[in-house]
Amino acid sequence: MKRKNILTDIRSINSYNIEEIGSLITTNYIKISRELSVRQAMRELIKEAGKHDNISTIYVVDQNDRFYGAIDLKDLIAARKYDSLDNIITRSYPYLLDHENISENIEKIKDYGQDSLPVLTSEGKILGILTSRDMLEVIDDEMGDDYAKLGGLTKEEDLKETTKESMKKRLPWLIILLFLGMGVSTVVGVFENIVAVLPIIICFQSLILDMAGNVGTQSLAVTIRVLMDEEMDGKDKLSLVIKELKIGLGNGILLGFLSLFFLGIYIYFFKNYRFFHALMISGCVGTALLVSMAISSLVGTLIPLFFHKIKVDPAIASGPLITTVNDLVAVVTYYGLSWLFLIQWRHFI
Repeated sequence: MKRKNILTDIRSINSYNIEEIGSLITTNYIKISRELSVRQAMRELIKEAGKHDNISTIYVVDQNDRFYGAIDLKDLIAARKYDSLDNIITRSYPYLLDHENISENIEKIKDYGQDSLPVLTSEGKILGILTSRDMLEVIDDEMGDDYAKLGGLTKEEDLKETTKESMKKRLPWLIILLFLGMGVSTVVGVFENIVAVLPIIICFQSLILDMAGNVGTQSLAVTIRVLMDEEMDGKDKLSLVIKELKIGLGNGILLGFLSLFFLGIYIYFFKNYRFFHALMISGCVGTALLVSMAISSLVGTLIPLFFHKIKVDPAIASGPLITTVNDLVAVVTYYGLSWLFLIQWRHFI
């Protein structure tokens, strides 16, 4: 009979899609009726404890076998044996539904902070539980999957995969990025006359690109994490965009002033430019840093929001794209300001 029950449980769990919470449950838990007294509940606990490992939380069902609440083991032990069981039942105990998507409930699972959570059917009956170990594995798998997506992969690569299989996963985005990179290179080529007139500005190109890329990636990571909350409305999204823009501006202003001061000293002492010339160049770098960081913060927020709006996974779509877009923003900003301040106004230098 026991073997038959185990086979039934396995078939039930295997009937769920791998993306559904029902596929992760265990039936190793203790369930009692709310009609029992504390004394009867203790007897039931003692009888079932030898068969089950997860006894820290006891789940309670009503007369129709629907989930009613949960009891903490220590509360049951401390209760008087003739007390009503209702007095120690937590009615508002959190639960999950069997057909809910795993990835959409990660934040909810983390916020609950329980050792185990009951998984219910649509009729409110307990199908099984999700233990803390299961929850950690789910969160770890989801983080690994998102990390892979941010790198432009469809899923995490397995050590057992062949080189050909891994190449097939990475190649599509790399081809897209190749052509986008050609676009960035074409834009850089437009500004080659500026480099010919003032070669020193190319020394600081990587600085602008790296800082803009870092800021955009930070905003991207924050936005994707926030988008896990499916209850976000338009006002929340607007607040997020404004907040990230403020952060980009604030950091850009601070780093822009630092660049103005330290790069000015570097150019003056080590590149043998006159002091005013050095300040003009470092000022251009600082301004470009400010503008590109602010725009990159905005881009890093708006791109995942856009993909989320059109029902495209923002992690896998935004990851590879955001770096190239930020490079384009940084290049146009830096060389555009260099042309404006250092070439068009060269008669002031």
